[in-house]
Amino acid sequence: MNKSHEVEYCNLELRFDRRQIQNLIRDLIQEGYSLYWSETDVYFLISVRSGRKLVKLRFQRVRSRYKMVGDYIIKDEKLSELIEKLINDSRGHAVVKRFRDRQIVIESIMFGEIIRLVEVSGMEHRIIYQKKPFVTLEEVIQAFQSKRAEERAAVLRYELDYELSVLYEAIQEGREEDASSSTERLNQLRIEMIQLEL
Repeated sequence: MNKSHEVEYCNLELRFDRRQIQNLIRDLIQEGYSLYWSETDVYFLISVRSGRKLVKLRFQRVRSRYKMVGDYIIKDEKLSELIEKLINDSRGHAVVKRFRDRQIVIESIMFGEIIRLVEVSGMEHRIIYQKKPFVTLEEVIQAFQSKRAEERAAVLRYELDYELSVLYEAIQEGREEDASSSTERLNQLRIEMIQLEL
């Protein structure tokens, strides 16, 4: 076991079938880990002995599948490799924090792929990698051909006219509270109209 190795796994969103959990148990046994597992109606628990520490991996039953829940701090390199294989194989989401000396490397993973890599040293943050959003030419063409913005703008004009008449009546009748809420609604409609015109 490498004592300087420390990885924290947070915000895990991994979904499995029973076979994948059985494969994990098989891989852990092949790597020489001492472990035991138990199952209830709600959870499948795998307790892994890593050095002097016992790590409990929790899988919550969701219908006929399982979801890994909880945050884990792993100080064993082989065990962290197995968890990362699990994230990759299940095409899951996670935030992985790697602690090295006086810096932290944070990986944001979506669908088993790193989308952002940040290095934190003291108060300084440095983005090492960030995946660019992938937009196809077809999606750009669809956006230009879409009439949703034009249709919403037409409806928005009617809503503005109606709200102006509501405000006028409220002012005429001295209903300050109604006038205030109508002014607020007009402001929201104005912001939406500006966004549609951009």
